[in-house]
Amino acid sequence: MAILRKINQILLFLLVFTLCIILYNKVHKMPSTILKTEPVDLENPEDMEEEIPVVICAASGRMGAAIAAINSIYSNTDSNVLFYVVGLKHGIPHIRKWIENSKLKDIKFKIVEFNPMVLKGKIRPDAARPELLQPLNFVRFYLPLLIHEHEKVIYLDDDIIVQGDIQDLYDTKINHGHVAAFSDDCDLPSTHEMVRSVGMQNTYMGFLDYRKQTIRDLGISPSTCTFNPGVLVANMTEWRHQRITKQLEKWMQKNVEENLYSSTLAGGVATSPMLIVFHGKYSAITPLWHIRHLGWSPDTRYSEHFLQEAKLLHWNGRYKPWDYPSVHTDLWEKWFVPDPSGTFKLIRPNS
Repeated sequence: MAILRKINQILLFLLVFTLCIILYNKVHKMPSTILKTEPVDLENPEDMEEEIPVVICAASGRMGAAIAAINSIYSNTDSNVLFYVVGLKHGIPHIRKWIENSKLKDIKFKIVEFNPMVLKGKIRPDAARPELLQPLNFVRFYLPLLIHEHEKVIYLDDDIIVQGDIQDLYDTKINHGHVAAFSDDCDLPSTHEMVRSVGMQNTYMGFLDYRKQTIRDLGISPSTCTFNPGVLVANMTEWRHQRITKQLEKWMQKNVEENLYSSTLAGGVATSPMLIVFHGKYSAITPLWHIRHLGWSPDTRYSEHFLQEAKLLHWNGRYKPWDYPSVHTDLWEKWFVPDPSGTFKLIRPNS
């Protein structure tokens, strides 16, 4: 039996060896054109490039703002930008058609519907500045629920124009243990004169009601400089780990119960929870990447030279560049893409 087993092993070896020789000969007799190795494009090089997710809200009545912001970003970078355009259900068809039927049809974008029911019971009604209570103002609170595929995300208010390469903003360093990067409201001496001239608030005193014990118990000095959450770069993993959304919702709920801040104060109801939750725990955005207050007064202007150096312009305040009166509208309007449906129109002195 042992001899028979050995013979079978030898025969099996000879069979395998013979098959190898046959295959070898067949391959080497093939025409050289078939054997030629062509480079295989396994993946589009553009897809291999890191994607930069940018979140912008498209609110009814001001969709032209989101369009201008998107166009300014897209036109000033060669980076692989993916726009998350967030809207409410009734406004989504309009913004989709605007993008698909204009010069922006080639951008990479996803439409995301925001469900305002998540805010039920978390916002105190306030008639002083109802525009600050719009549901899309709170989209930034829920970034991890809207964006799933990305580690790092840029959120931008719609009333901005980007003049630099968005890659530079995306590369903002977020320090270990921090969730996000913001612009400190005391970071740029050039803006201090404007802040003083129109009476803007850039300290916590202007946003929180320090007459309330709950606010005093935070231990935050009322003279502490604030930051502006209209432009932020966030780490989604750290956001989830620190349960930032839950923390923000907690302070929204506390405000409903105790009226700790209101839209009669400087920043309304969306800024104040962020000032509390992120106090002392955020990294810095380069100052020229967030030049603000352009919408605070219809009379006060920055120098043209200063604005040309700016990487990002923000018309925060009541006076928007698609409306009238407003300032530095030429810097905004150059990026505006007209609404193919004719629904959204710029308001100008002669209109």
